[in-house]
Amino acid sequence: MRVLVAGATGVIGRQLVPLLAAVGHEAIELSRSKNADALDREATRRFVRETAPDAIVHLLTAIPRTIDPKRIDKQFELTNRLRVEGTRNLIDAAPNARFIAQGLAYAYDPAPGLADEDAPLWQDPPKPFAPVVHALREMERQTADAGGLVLRFGHLTGPGSAYDEDGATTEAVRAGKMPIVGDGGSVLSFTGAHDAATAIVAALDRDVTGALNVVDDAPIRMGDWLPAYAAALGAPAPKRVPAFLARLAVGPFGVAYMTRLRGADNSRARLALNWRPRHPSFFDVAA
Repeated sequence: MRVLVAGATGVIGRQLVPLLAAVGHEAIELSRSKNADALDREATRRFVRETAPDAIVHLLTAIPRTIDPKRIDKQFELTNRLRVEGTRNLIDAAPNARFIAQGLAYAYDPAPGLADEDAPLWQDPPKPFAPVVHALREMERQTADAGGLVLRFGHLTGPGSAYDEDGATTEAVRAGKMPIVGDGGSVLSFTGAHDAATAIVAALDRDVTGALNVVDDAPIRMGDWLPAYAAALGAPAPKRVPAFLARLAVGPFGVAYMTRLRGADNSRARLALNWRPRHPSFFDVAA
């Protein structure tokens, strides 16, 4: 199968391209630095039609290394465009190709328990996060209309991620600059970049549409994960900060990120894709 990987140089793309080759697929890399800008409709159409892929995997983002939760609406403007305009351009260029897109498993409406794929995306998100959710919703709509599949990934771990040895989150925890806000009630579902890639490969050969949560087996509360991660790094124990004080520093989305995120259930992905995470939890990494 000829598989066009849009975003081949990203955290997941760097794992996916060699994996595709290893299982006998031909990977075609698309990136703005190499051959085409997905926001340029004609350039995208020309490149896609010349390469004639059987499938397109849309992993395009432009996420900064360090995220300012008070400015996430501004920082994600390009990523939001890639999720809306880029999706449209890729689908229009090859309407008959299998289409798989990268979504988020931590943009669900806050509620008790783990979210399955029927749970709605955040219906009244903090204002800075609203454009992000709107773009995700629009990308999912376009993908569904094209008969494609959205794989909703959790907080990405692995080489090049924020949780890598020199990643932004790891550095913040190591420096004691990431406190537990309020009750630390957010539930985190992680996804190893290699696990994301294996799920994509599994999805290429299966006629599965809609959306699937591709996350680890062990969602964990922020209030439990952060002290454990700090200890694993040999870092200072995280401080505790009341939500009202944290709001002054990180804004409403920053507080919501620490206190209200909902974890995700991976049961459907395990069944529909015959997929299992190699990294079953953030801390318990399988060999």
